[in-house]
Amino acid sequence: MPIPMISRRTFALSLGALATATPLLARANAAQETAADHSILMLNADCNDANIVNVFKPAILHIEPGDSVRFLATDASHNSASKRGMIPEAAEPWNGAIDEELVITLTVPGIYGYLCLPHYEWGMVGLIVVGNDLSNLAQVKKVRHPGEARKNFRALLQQLEDGGT
Repeated sequence: MPIPMISRRTFALSLGALATATPLLARANAAQETAADHSILMLNADCNDANIVNVFKPAILHIEPGDSVRFLATDASHNSASKRGMIPEAAEPWNGAIDEELVITLTVPGIYGYLCLPHYEWGMVGLIVVGNDLSNLAQVKKVRHPGEARKNFRALLQQLEDGGT
């Protein structure tokens, strides 16, 4: 079978396209290689204190834009859902199924508040900070919560303001 001949012009255009695409592919691969995976456990009780029930561990997680967060269904009857009004304006909300692992990738910098729907009122809440960006802190602090969730979110937000994790 004969090898098809291509013109010099087609060859030059192909080389040009390859030269243009190569840096783009390299940047995409570098971004993929630098993205990290993080895990948050959904627990019936704190690992260090069994008297503290229905918790996310860690309760505050700091990540970089493009990193993934895996909510692990470590104990039964938990899920993870973003809290309306507690995520950056351009961010996508999420709502995981109960008893199922959920993986999300967060690209928009800011504070993300989340909760376990069955245990929200009892204070099963957490925060993810993307890109060390606290620009939506004032908005996040305005959101109202029932029961123990109010107390726990206040404590977590105070930790952020004090520079803690």
